[in-house]
Amino acid sequence: MKKTFFSLFSFFFLLFSLSSLSFFDDFEDPAVLARSIVNEMSNDQALAQCFMLAWVGAEPSPLILNWIRDRNIGGVKIFGWNTDDTRLLARTVGVLQEQALSTTFSIPLFVATDQEGGIVRHVKGATSETPGNMAIGASGFPIDAYRSGLYIGRELALLGVNMNFAPAVDLFTSRDSLLIGPRSFGNDPIQTGILGAAFARGLEVSGVIPTVKHFPGHGATALDSHGVLPRINIPFETLWERELIPYRFMINEGVPAIMSGHLAFPNTPGGAVPASLSPWFLQDLLRDYMGFQGLIITDDLMMNGALIHAGAVSRAAREAILAGNDIIMFSQTHNLNDPVWTSLAESMRNDPIFASRVRESAHRVVETKIRYLRVENAVPVIPDLNKVDEGIQDPQAAAFFLDLAARSVTIAKNLNSRGEPVFPLIPGNAGRVLLAGRYNDFFDSGARAFPGAQVFRTNGASVANLINAAQSVDTVIFCLSDAAEMRLLQNLNGLGKRIIVFSILSPVHIEQVLWADGILAVYSYAPESFVAGFSAILGRIHAGGQLPFSLNP
Repeated sequence: MKKTFFSLFSFFFLLFSLSSLSFFDDFEDPAVLARSIVNEMSNDQALAQCFMLAWVGAEPSPLILNWIRDRNIGGVKIFGWNTDDTRLLARTVGVLQEQALSTTFSIPLFVATDQEGGIVRHVKGATSETPGNMAIGASGFPIDAYRSGLYIGRELALLGVNMNFAPAVDLFTSRDSLLIGPRSFGNDPIQTGILGAAFARGLEVSGVIPTVKHFPGHGATALDSHGVLPRINIPFETLWERELIPYRFMINEGVPAIMSGHLAFPNTPGGAVPASLSPWFLQDLLRDYMGFQGLIITDDLMMNGALIHAGAVSRAAREAILAGNDIIMFSQTHNLNDPVWTSLAESMRNDPIFASRVRESAHRVVETKIRYLRVENAVPVIPDLNKVDEGIQDPQAAAFFLDLAARSVTIAKNLNSRGEPVFPLIPGNAGRVLLAGRYNDFFDSGARAFPGAQVFRTNGASVANLINAAQSVDTVIFCLSDAAEMRLLQNLNGLGKRIIVFSILSPVHIEQVLWADGILAVYSYAPESFVAGFSAILGRIHAGGQLPFSLNP
């Protein structure tokens, strides 16, 4: 007992005394210390370390504070509705961690979010809008993936966010996938593995724990696991040689955490059960066969991809833990005595197999916290608000993301019907220009490139109004982001105008508008992407990006 007390006492000081870092060079092995802590825990305390909950609002709700103070849950998840005010978010994280440190074992929280870059940016406020994964894939340089992870991680670290549910290594297999799309590095599994590993390393260097997702891969379906359980009908051999290659790369590189996805693969031994609830996927395949020893975290268990199979949240939670997940994540705060807690607590008392499984996970959770919160570059448990104000807007990061956007610009077509190159197109040769789209940053960058250009907003626009606007100009630059805009754009075919397609997000729709005179692609709606795209149109930068697939004329 004396040794355990010393371990806990030392762990408490470890989190607060940066000046004592050298003292902990010979500190007890993290696995041994974690085991001693978990052995001292009650059943409820061990179970609580497996819970990760979210809350609604910018400031912490009384209920989430109760879960932290009274149960000492293992983590909290930050969503976009928590983050408009960056400084307030940092203060909120500090309040949550103070509550956690006031509990029996003084174990801090995992503070997690989804900050993939590109279109998935849950921590908003003053953080960077970035070109995203598909732009990294278009550039093809691992250093771009590394630096993206590094700069995103540095921003999160300033705010006290110590875990990031990124990178997404889902392949761009189904072009109809609206959920994945530009969140993917591309359709090449080897390149995705290399870029994903580099991105994860950048996060780790910043002190943030990367979490690779969505195992075993969400890219081969057009369905969204938020609303349904996607069934991906591929044999195991295809899964192993395609979707699982990025995970095989990253497990070899020592990635510390993987998120399990709500996806069924009926033609594998996993059958119709979601991978997130499948012992075959998580224990037999991921741990035993692939050798992964880190944390396994569920995607949100409130999603229908899990609930359609389990039938109730409490059953989904139990199945998830028995399947091999270490952390069960929820996008809301349950009542303290909700069945999702009481039923699991009862299983801890009456089911030795379940209790053993939970304690195994609690040990892995606590050990990971020790390993990541006692290193020199650890994310501060309590954020320094002065450093938030000073450091969140990093000029080096801004310059890098603009460079990345420029490297990723892709010219998909540069010959008109007469075989003449369209780009570079300068204002003197463009004649009267119409900018058609829905994004203010597109119009702002377009107006700087082509002063005096007319503006046409495509939001809810009629075909007749678009044709009428196009009739009065020589060149239309059309910002294409989805199928509805693609159908609107088709009506400009045959008008005799110079049509330039400025594709953003997923470039999947450009195959249907190859009649246009010129087509270029960027992969996000970040301001830097619009600046880079217009710079390529003007010939000010070389557009060397590559599409994530081959065009089929």
